[in-house]
Amino acid sequence: MPWDFSNPFIIALQVETQHLDALNHTNNVVYLEWMEKVAWEHSAALGLTFNDYQRTGYAMVAARHEIDYLGASYANEQLLLGTWIIASNRLSTERAYQLIRSNDQKTLMRARTRWVCIDLVSGQARRMPAEFIKAYQVST
Repeated sequence: MPWDFSNPFIIALQVETQHLDALNHTNNVVYLEWMEKVAWEHSAALGLTFNDYQRTGYAMVAARHEIDYLGASYANEQLLLGTWIIASNRLSTERAYQLIRSNDQKTLMRARTRWVCIDLVSGQARRMPAEFIKAYQVST
């Protein structure tokens, strides 16, 4: 696959009829939902789940999404969504995404999200705990 970076964390997706909009292609909001899904699955694979967020009292929340829609996807198509952590500091991470249609290897979407660490009680931005820093290393 023509991935933008090496060693992506990948999930397979299938476009279902409920994902379609009035133009009969995947609704843009569904792409954002898939980005959240792959981010959670990647985080869990790195050793941090929502239970860990609750236990530590810290969480990563989306501060900014940037999405480039490069092509449409349609019902029953098989897709692969890859993600990488491309930047990380003591307060935030930046995650890249790439959505590829399996049959022709066409990139349909590229995106980035800036995730910021917050204190779950106050909602204020805080430095990431050591276990977050360890898990959320740059992976490109």
